[in-house]
Amino acid sequence: MKLIIAYIQPFKLNDVKQKLFEHKIFKMSVTNSLGCGQQMGYTEQFRGVDIEVNLLKKIRLEIAVNDEFEDVVIDTICEGAYTGEIGDGKIFVLELKDCVRIRTREKGKVAIG
Repeated sequence: MKLIIAYIQPFKLNDVKQKLFEHKIFKMSVTNSLGCGQQMGYTEQFRGVDIEVNLLKKIRLEIAVNDEFEDVVIDTICEGAYTGEIGDGKIFVLELKDCVRIRTREKGKVAIG
């Protein structure tokens, strides 16, 4: 079992969700987040004062999958989030020790679904 964590541009969320839905991947958590990376932020003026903005808005997707879906999910996220510009995002893959469905107490692969 894997936990796939992806940071993507906010305006690409609908594209990524549509691509995931096409592959019958419906279970995910979506969180607004702030971060900085190679983009380095930007500078803007507010009431005549220069302000450096280096924490940019991102979307964090978390998807728990069984091992056989790992490559499909990664490829699908890459396809939906791609713009070709710096700041497209990152994907992290973590090994999941276990998963428990609270309602039925099912464990492992069955609990992820």
